[in-house]
Amino acid sequence: MTTLFWSIFPILLADILNPVLFAFMVYAAGTNRPIVNSCSVLLGHTAAYFFVGILLALGIEKFTARLANPGNIDFGIELLIGLLLLWVALGSRKSTGKRPGENTPPLTVATSFGLGAIVNFVGIPFAVPYFAVLGQIVKSDLSTTGAVSALFMYNAAYALPFAVVPVMVALLGAESRPILERINNFLDRISEFLMPILLALIGLALVADAAVYFSKGSALFR
Repeated sequence: MTTLFWSIFPILLADILNPVLFAFMVYAAGTNRPIVNSCSVLLGHTAAYFFVGILLALGIEKFTARLANPGNIDFGIELLIGLLLLWVALGSRKSTGKRPGENTPPLTVATSFGLGAIVNFVGIPFAVPYFAVLGQIVKSDLSTTGAVSALFMYNAAYALPFAVVPVMVALLGAESRPILERINNFLDRISEFLMPILLALIGLALVADAAVYFSKGSALFR
């Protein structure tokens, strides 16, 4: 589990750098129920991330179980994910995802939860590192309970920094709005510069791990 932690921690740092989710949470914080709606956006996003992660991990596990050498397939998937991250790193400056605009409908608790869930999709390419996390968990040979626990802890750690939005609203009220807007603008600027670098580094690490495994039979990060 310790090895798994160190292999996914850099991916978590890249995954957290999500200006799309933060922008929608700031938008929710500007509604008539700022704390409830922003919390609902975060809960919706986290729930969708977690359950989609379980479904994808089960799909990968069933796929590898049908093949003669699961180890090769696991690292083959890792290689493909690494190449995908490199491709996304090259193109991530061109598209940083959709932000809330004038046509965004008024929010209720239910629509906030649903909005948080679909941010997984409108936030592409920022959700791409999640596939790398799933790949690391699948090839870690954990028990089912251990794998689900690892995925749950990852999602909880991912959600934690975004909880700053409802916390600031609760502490500062309307005064939190300009501060959150400045944080949002800063996150937009830094993600435009830092995201391609982080995705490229993670992609290179995964490609190198798979390449060493296929050439020598042992992995770098295991």
